[in-house]
Amino acid sequence: MQLQTIKITIETEAQLEDALSDYLIGMFEAAVEFEVAENKTGETVLHGFLQKELASNTELEQLAEQIRGYGAELATIFTCSAPRISVSLLENQDWSEKWKTHFKPFAIIPGLVIAPTWEPYSAIDSEQVIVMDPGMAFGTGHHATTRLCLEFLRDIEFASMDGTVLDVGTGTGILGMAALLFGASRVVAIDNDEEAVKAARSNAGLNKLSDRLEVSDCTLSAIKQSYQVVVANIVHDVLLDLSDELARVTVENGFLILSGLICGDQSTSIRSCFEKKGFRLVEQKLEDQWCALKLKKISRDDC
Repeated sequence: MQLQTIKITIETEAQLEDALSDYLIGMFEAAVEFEVAENKTGETVLHGFLQKELASNTELEQLAEQIRGYGAELATIFTCSAPRISVSLLENQDWSEKWKTHFKPFAIIPGLVIAPTWEPYSAIDSEQVIVMDPGMAFGTGHHATTRLCLEFLRDIEFASMDGTVLDVGTGTGILGMAALLFGASRVVAIDNDEEAVKAARSNAGLNKLSDRLEVSDCTLSAIKQSYQVVVANIVHDVLLDLSDELARVTVENGFLILSGLICGDQSTSIRSCFEKKGFRLVEQKLEDQWCALKLKKISRDDC
């Protein structure tokens, strides 16, 4: 398989740099570097690097337009100028090997460590460890939205329920694997990207969780069972598009954990959408400009 390294360059006002960096990491799991823009006082330049198999010019322009759209949305929220985006290919770059030097074992939340396969790590005291090879495209767990979801999953009292979990848009499988470590009995993890499915299956095997973690490219609409806990760390617009299906696959009195949201209009919009579908907000967690929601599906007896 021939991989190409894609370089995304974003020139932006400083107040947008964190949100745009988080977006590149959260949406594309790009490696991000910063520099100060020459001759553009007060502006920041971000470089994001990711790999894709044989990206066409059309795909590169679609990627640029997707990022421009998000940048324009941020500019409206923060009342500033829209960032300038360009996307190009870097040839003959073994970025995946270079990128590995930036991925070291780290505590994603207290008591849970993410460790790459090439950096052996021994648990300290009661730590739990997820060993993984994220590849380049699907996530190391550094993003705030992943941490917020993990905090919610850790607080779930799985012992008091049958403990089934559906992880929608699993990526490398971090949330599904963590749910099992936190006490879930079984997890189904789905993703529409074939490479993500391969990565999640491989990571489940590395952590000896394959017997309880089923990874599939099945669409959400094809899921027939309902689950005690459903988690989806995606983005606002996709969560809206999937809202009917997410509501359907959550059992009564079950929990729905949603993230990938910017605090403010996006989190309010998602909360309103799901309250109309029979959910109530249990808790909201914030980190920087990011937000995660824990919702409970109301029993018909409570209506």
